[in-house]
Amino acid sequence: MAKIVCIVPYSKYYIHFSWDLLKHLMNTGNEIIALAPDDSFQHELASIGVKFIKTPLNNTGLNVLYDIYTLYMLVKRLKSLQPDMVICYSLKPILYGAYAARLAKIKSTCSFVTGIGYVFIGNTMMHKILLLIVKILYKFSLKFSHTIFFENPDDLCLFKSLRLISPNNETVIVNGSGVNLHTFTYSSPAMNPISFLVISRIIADKGIFEFIEAAKILKQKYPHIKFKLLGPFVNNPSAIKRDFIDEWVHQGIIDYLGETTDVRPFLADASVFVLPSYREGTPKSTLEAMAMGLPVVTTDCPGCRETVENNENGFLIPVKDYRSLAAAMEKFIINPGLIPIMGKKSREIAERKYDVQKVNHFIIQSLGLE
Repeated sequence: MAKIVCIVPYSKYYIHFSWDLLKHLMNTGNEIIALAPDDSFQHELASIGVKFIKTPLNNTGLNVLYDIYTLYMLVKRLKSLQPDMVICYSLKPILYGAYAARLAKIKSTCSFVTGIGYVFIGNTMMHKILLLIVKILYKFSLKFSHTIFFENPDDLCLFKSLRLISPNNETVIVNGSGVNLHTFTYSSPAMNPISFLVISRIIADKGIFEFIEAAKILKQKYPHIKFKLLGPFVNNPSAIKRDFIDEWVHQGIIDYLGETTDVRPFLADASVFVLPSYREGTPKSTLEAMAMGLPVVTTDCPGCRETVENNENGFLIPVKDYRSLAAAMEKFIINPGLIPIMGKKSREIAERKYDVQKVNHFIIQSLGLE
């Protein structure tokens, strides 16, 4: 069995995205050491036998001195631990973790590109400067990863077109982190009244502004319909200020449901799940909604389009097009019978394509840990 070090951008990542994988690896006799910059979920990890080590890492921004310190501490940790494998998730852990593993002479390093982030999406001069830096660092670090996992084919094509991947890298496309079908069980969508739910961080790149504009249009015609928003406020270049949310709530456009560690009661109380994001890896929130039997309205963009079979379990709309979003949501208002029909199809797709047991089996095979 293997000794594995995982590096993530924040400790909640382990709970939200890789919990079932960690449990499976522990149950099959592997030793797991989890690194993250905060210890908020140390006790949860300890409950399944995972050792946690707090390690400095700034998930956002570019602070050269602190990033050098991060690299130094990662090398120090890895030299001390001497694992058989290092697994890096997301941008900063890949940029510094993969290189640190190389410096620590770790034999096997794998990276999970779980989306490309705001740096690749933004159009400002600062975004362009950051993108240039990130591309250089990606190209340098990824050559030290033996296997690179992507969550959708578009991200893989983008990295190939930008020549960020070495010919020596093995690349794998995986269906996100999957969804636990026993935790997220099917139930008939709530329909009295019909409600549309967005679950995401409160940032513009998730399409929050488009959701608000679409809700304004529909509220004028159907004042009884509910539009709900659930998720945390975060430190991010595209973060939306709380004042905006408060004003939209005051105007009666949306209900803001706050932040939660368990989305299931909110999904059970919704009719349709909505994610008008600009780009994703594979959105976990959508998979959870599908598993619980909700139809989906999302954008025809990388990561999102893979979750919807258009006109089967929901509707795909253009990115940043609030009128199309309103039109898609209105279809469910005009014909409520679509909701349970498409919701059942969502569950079928979740079972066929996103079952966490199938996804984790594929990942473990690809890591050579079977």
